[in-house]
Amino acid sequence: MLSQLTFEKRLQNLIKTSNQKTYLLAVSGGADSMVLAFLFNELRISGCKFQVAHINYKLRGGDSDSDQKIVEDFCKKNNVKFHLYEASQKDEKPENSIQLWARELRYRFFREIQLKENLYFLVTAHHLNDQLETFIINLSKASGINGLSGIPANENNILRPLLNFSKEEIYRFAEENKIDFREDLSNKKSDYLRNKIRNEIVPKLSETNEQFLENFRKSILYLNQTKDFVNQQINEIEKNLSIKSEENIILNKEKLNQETDFIQFEILKKYGFNQPEEIQKIFTAETGSSFNSKEFKLIINRNELIFIKLNSNTAIQEEIILTNTIESNQKTSINLSQHIEIIDEINKDLNWKFDAEKVTHPLKLRVKKEGDLFYPIGFSGKKKVSKFFKDEKLSILAKQKIWLLTDGNDAVLGIIPFRQDRRYAKDEKTQKVLTIFNQK
Repeated sequence: MLSQLTFEKRLQNLIKTSNQKTYLLAVSGGADSMVLAFLFNELRISGCKFQVAHINYKLRGGDSDSDQKIVEDFCKKNNVKFHLYEASQKDEKPENSIQLWARELRYRFFREIQLKENLYFLVTAHHLNDQLETFIINLSKASGINGLSGIPANENNILRPLLNFSKEEIYRFAEENKIDFREDLSNKKSDYLRNKIRNEIVPKLSETNEQFLENFRKSILYLNQTKDFVNQQINEIEKNLSIKSEENIILNKEKLNQETDFIQFEILKKYGFNQPEEIQKIFTAETGSSFNSKEFKLIINRNELIFIKLNSNTAIQEEIILTNTIESNQKTSINLSQHIEIIDEINKDLNWKFDAEKVTHPLKLRVKKEGDLFYPIGFSGKKKVSKFFKDEKLSILAKQKIWLLTDGNDAVLGIIPFRQDRRYAKDEKTQKVLTIFNQK
């Protein structure tokens, strides 16, 4: 049975690892979210600080406005700060996936408020029936133990303190405490998968056993405990596969390949590689091959899997402009340290002299491309940049950090900081010198 005492105890368990006590409540006006707001309001006496956010999607005409009013009236009555977002024409509604559109809209709005108001936790009113619906949806997707464990009670600073309570318990609590709320009649329609499960499948399952929901409550608890145990074991396996590195995450490829498909999937999924076909390619790829996920670049280096964390610069920056045509007549030297950082593991000075009249602007720094050639000083003939890298015995990681200096025609003027191209170098006929150097 839901009570203020059981709620407060559950909330304290959810936040016991944090000293933060500021919350943003997502309140729709339905029974579950209005009960959530009521309970938080009761907890204010113990120093609980919260604000309320509401989205008016403008999808149900006057009903949407009435939902907004009941939430707004609660906040005015109890002196709670109220944040409203009203959907408009600029929020283009897709012809399909209205639910996904609404979800992205509200969570973007919630995050903006959290940042602006310095509210640590977002709190939603998901309950046990939501858990059951999510379980059935994930069961149909073969999502594994993580999916079958349902909605997490505390994840990414999102709290769901009502997850252990059924919709029936919440309705009963609202009635006993005379809490105003509004029913969203659109939930009665079975036009979405979740609604179909809620209105047609769950009632039939409940008919098979009057204790069905209570048994599900216990089952989801056991599944979460199993998931925690499995994750601990996987973390231990990953730890044993790890090779020490200060900058990147390196795993032993051969040892990981000896593990089961499940363990391979669970470990690689952490780095954004969660497609079976892609995982198969990772274990058969040659040295030097690379794969990109949203947050990591994976490089194959013999028996190593090297995961490089991407940031906004490494993910998109493949070219840096050093000069433009207007500057070129006046600029006689360029300090590369103002544009890039020469990697520490390559201890080489850089002080290149060019014939300024041979160089076409703009000068650029860029990453290596397939087929790049240059004419290195001290060598006869030309050489592929890839062959130069191989001869210098550079590590895979070092190769990823090296820039090429090129001119306006994309000709390679040098490999930084190793070797300058002799075709554009200063000679006895040079009248105007352009110097490229590195000085921190």
